[in-house]
Parts: sequence; C-alpha cells; structure tokens
Amino acid sequence: MNVVHITRGAAYDPRVDASGAGKTQTRFRRVGRPVVDVLWKINREGFDRLPESGPAILAPNHISFLDSAFLMFSVPRNISFVGKAEYMNSWKTKYLFPALGMIPIDRGGGRKSLIALSAAEDVLNRGEYFGIFPEGTRSRDGYLYKGRTGVARLALKVGCPIYPVGVTGTDQIQPPDAKFPKLRKECTIKIGRPIKMERYRDRADDRLVLRQITDEVMFEIREMTGQEYRNVYAGKTSDTEDVEQAKIGTVGEVVTAAG
Repeated sequence: MNVVHITRGAAYDPRVDASGAGKTQTRFRRVGRPVVDVLWKINREGFDRLPESGPAILAPNHISFLDSAFLMFSVPRNISFVGKAEYMNSWKTKYLFPALGMIPIDRGGGRKSLIALSAAEDVLNRGEYFGIFPEGTRSRDGYLYKGRTGVARLALKVGCPIYPVGVTGTDQIQPPDAKFPKLRKECTIKIGRPIKMERYRDRADDRLVLRQITDEVMFEIREMTGQEYRNVYAGKTSDTEDVEQAKIGTVGEVVTAAG
C-alpha cells in the first residue's frame, strides 16, 4: 500500500494513509448521498458515460470547496482525488480527508508533485476512478484557467480515458471565501465525452501532446460550463490579461491556445 510522504509545511505522520479511496469512502458515500440530495439539488448529467469497471480520470473545473465532495456523492464508484498538502496541517482534516480518498499534493510542483501523481497512478492501475482539477486551484473569479499537463501525463502513462467534468452553481452554494455552504441551493455536474489516449499513443514522447490533450480537456469543460477562458494559469493573472473564448474544433481537431 503506497503512503505519500508530505513535506511542505506538514510533518509526516505514519498513521495517515494516502493511498486513495477505500471502505471508509464507500460507507460515507452510501450514507451521505441521501443527506446531500435532501440539502441541495444536484443536477447530474452524462453519468451514464462513465465506465462501470476499469480506470478513468475525471477532470473537473474548480469553483468551490464542494466540487470534489459533490462529485464523490455523484459517481457510481469510489473516486480518489488529489488535494493540497496544507490540509495535512489541520487536525480537522489530516486524517479525515485521506480516509475519504484524498491524496495530498505539494502544489509547488516538481518532484513533490510527482510523488502524488505516482500514488494516483497506483489508484488507476487498480482499475479505479481518479479525480484531478487541471487548473490546480480554485478559480476565485469564475473564469476557466489554463490546465496543467499532469492530467495528460497520467492518462498517457496508464492508457486510460479522461472524462472532462463541467461543474456550475457550487460557487453559489459555497463561494471561495465562505466558511459554510448555503442550503437548498442548486448546482449541476456534467460528465463530458471521454478523451481517449489511443489516438495520441504514437506521439506519446512529444511534449506538445501533453499540452494538446490538456487543452482539449479544458475546451470540453468550457463547452459544458459556458465559462470564459483565460490562457494563463490560475493565480498568475492580472486585471489586464486578455480574455479568450475557448473553442472546440471538429471531431479529432482541437483549436488550442498558445502555450
């Protein structure tokens, strides 16, 4: 069983299992979904596209703390997620979140991020769902930001499909700075068409392929959410950045942004 060592501002605790979702999440989903469906209205679309068995990467946009929780309560099988390593600094989350399937990731990038992606690879090799936010962090202004290529690298390595996920309305239930969610509100989660790796296999060593796949994921998300697209990474924008509308080309042809 893989355990991810957390090194950014958090002491490693051998009691924390960061190997992905297990029986705790299974029980939590079974008990929690009826409660969630009473407290909020979640419109679920396209979930019949998800495979009943085998690995799959789900790649949602990220507009609220609730995105991963609501997706967890919506999918038909357990799903593991990457989450920021800072959650391991709090007694309130350091045991609960990994028990529910969170794999901590150091958002500083480099080797530390690769450790978490290695744990994610193990999850997929077990034939399970894995969720990752390509933007890397929550969008605080509602724009859809440039995706990071870890999702594409992981999919190519394992050979599994990526399912873009469009989430809307969760930012009205719990905005980025709100401590508590508002009850009796509505959101929508849409599962998009799978992006399969077979057509990229002969170019797997081409670094540009990672960007092409990632852009395709982001543009599919844009089509589902209607968000405006910014061709910069979240957290590195300014009020003077140009705003672009993401576009989808014909089948098999993606109109990618530069970069």
